[in-house]
Amino acid sequence: MEPSVQQTSVEQAAVETQQAAAETQRFTLRGLRWWIAGLLTLITVVNYIDRAALGVVGPTLKKELAIDEVSFSYMVIAFQIVYGFMQPFAGRIIDWLNIRVGYAAALAWWSIAQTITGFATGWRSLAFFRAILGVGEAGNFPGAAKTVSQWFPPKERTVAMGVINIGSGVGSMIAQPLVVVLILAYSWRAAFLATGIAGFVVLALWLFVYRSPETHPWLSEEERERIRSGGALLKVAEPPREKGVLKLVLPQKNFWALAIARFLSEPAWQLFTYWIPFYLMTERGVNLKQVAYFAWVPFLAADLGCLFGGVLSPFFMKMGARVLTARKLAMTVPAVLMTLAALTGKAPSVELAILFFSIGAFSHQAISSTLLTLPADVFPSRTVATANGLSGMAGYAGGILFTWIVGQVARSIGYGPLFIGIGVFDLIGALTLWTLLREPRGEEQAA
Repeated sequence: MEPSVQQTSVEQAAVETQQAAAETQRFTLRGLRWWIAGLLTLITVVNYIDRAALGVVGPTLKKELAIDEVSFSYMVIAFQIVYGFMQPFAGRIIDWLNIRVGYAAALAWWSIAQTITGFATGWRSLAFFRAILGVGEAGNFPGAAKTVSQWFPPKERTVAMGVINIGSGVGSMIAQPLVVVLILAYSWRAAFLATGIAGFVVLALWLFVYRSPETHPWLSEEERERIRSGGALLKVAEPPREKGVLKLVLPQKNFWALAIARFLSEPAWQLFTYWIPFYLMTERGVNLKQVAYFAWVPFLAADLGCLFGGVLSPFFMKMGARVLTARKLAMTVPAVLMTLAALTGKAPSVELAILFFSIGAFSHQAISSTLLTLPADVFPSRTVATANGLSGMAGYAGGILFTWIVGQVARSIGYGPLFIGIGVFDLIGALTLWTLLREPRGEEQAA
C-alpha cells in the first residue's frame, strides 16, 4: 500500500474514532420522552390556571362590576366559541408548521391575552379578552397530541396523554387558592397579570428544551430506536400527499364517533371549571375563603382520573382486548362512575357535594385520556393534530350549548338538573363509540 493511501486510512480511522468518542460522551437525558411529557404537563397547568382564573374571580366581578350569572355565561361562551372554532385551525397549523414553532406561538398568544385581561372594565371587554385567550389556548391539546404521536410508541400514548392531561386538573386546582390569595392581597386585576406572566416563563422553557425526536441532541440512540420501533397498534395507511387533510378526516365514521363522544363529554368539564365557585356561594352559602378551601378538591380527583384513564387501555389490552375494544372499555368504565355526579344537587352537605363533584371530575378526566389519544390510533400521522382539533371543536360546541343552558337554568331553578345531565351524557358517548368506532381500513385512508 502506498504511503499516501496508508496516511489517508489512518486519518480516516482517527476521525471515526473521535466521532465515536464524541457520540459516547454526548449528553443524553434518560427517558427524555417522559421529560417532554412533563414539560407539556407544566404548560397545560398554566393553560388551565389562565382559563380557570375567570371562574374564581367571577363572584368578585359580580360585586365590583355588577356582572350576574347571565353576563358571566356570555363571557365564558365568548372564550368557548373562539376556542372551539380555532381548534381545527390550530391543529392544521401545527400539522403544517414545526411543532416547536407552532406550539410556542400559541403559548405566547394566550399569555399576552391573559395579561391584558386585567385591563377590562366590564363584561363586554372581559368577553373580548377571553375570546382572544381562546385563539391561543386552542393550540394546546392539538399540539400535545401531535407531540405524543411523534415521541411515544403507540402502547404508551394513553399513559402519556393521561400524564399531560393531569395539567388540566392541577391548573384548575392551583387556580382556586392562588387566585383567591391574589384577589385578597391585591385585586382581581393582579390575578390576571400574574398568571399571564407565568406563561412567558414556560414559553422560554419550551423553546430551550423542545426539539423533534429526529434531531434532539439529548435523546439517546437507544430511546430513539425504542420510539421508532414501537410499531403501530393499528394499520393506518399514509394517504397521498395531494389529498386534503379535511377530506381524509371528515367523511369517516371514526371521526364522528369521536366528535359525538367529545360533544357529550365536554359539558361536565365546563361546569367544573367555571361554575364551582358560583354554585358553592349561591346554593351552598360558602364565602370566598371557603371556596379556596373546597374548590380545589375536585381537581385533585381529576388528576387521579387522568392516570386512571391512562392505564385502563393498557390493562384491557393485557387482558386480551383488541386495541379499539380496550379504548371503548376505557371510556365506558368512567362513564358509569360519572352517573354519581348526578347526586351533587341533592347532597345534604357541602362536603358530600364536593365528593360527588370530585367523582365527576375524576371520571371526566379518565374519559379524556382516551378521547385525546384516539386520533393518533385511527388517523394518518399527518392529520392527527387536525383530527384532534376538529373533534375538540365538536366538544366545545357541546360546552358552549351547556354553558348557555347553565346561565339560564342556574338563576331560575338551580343547578340540580344540570348535575343530572352531566351524569348521563357520557354513557351516551360511550354507546356512540361502541356503535360507530371501527378499526381503520387501509383503502379508506389512502383513497
